[in-house]
Amino acid sequence: MRKNKLSLKIILIIILVDCLETLTHFCFKKSAMPESGLIITNAAQFLIFARTILGSGFLWAGLISVVVTFIIWSVVLSKIDLSIAVPLCSFSYILIPCASILLLHEKISALRWLGILIILIGIIFVSMSGAKDEKITQKAD
Repeated sequence: MRKNKLSLKIILIIILVDCLETLTHFCFKKSAMPESGLIITNAAQFLIFARTILGSGFLWAGLISVVVTFIIWSVVLSKIDLSIAVPLCSFSYILIPCASILLLHEKISALRWLGILIILIGIIFVSMSGAKDEKITQKAD
């Protein structure tokens, strides 16, 4: 099914979706961090873990972010093809490690950065192919 062309407005909305997805993962990680040393071996420890997470504002912020992301993503999918939208929305693979370094002080290995670079190159190729496909379709019409 052919959708509308990929416009700057759609690209900006996709960037917003990527940022919201990054926020969602950050919030979920922060909600679980207070209990990161807990080893869950029985139901009582699981309940302690669950109670701590359910009481976290980060969990609820993450859940709200999921709902908002879903609504915005639905708008994107109504405008462009899924085969174009999903690869373009892969910038979260770059944003999440950056947020992890800056906000969570995590370490990212050189090999992981190489993988992220390969993903970025793939995103660029998919974006270019989407534009090329549109030109071919316009010529055929």
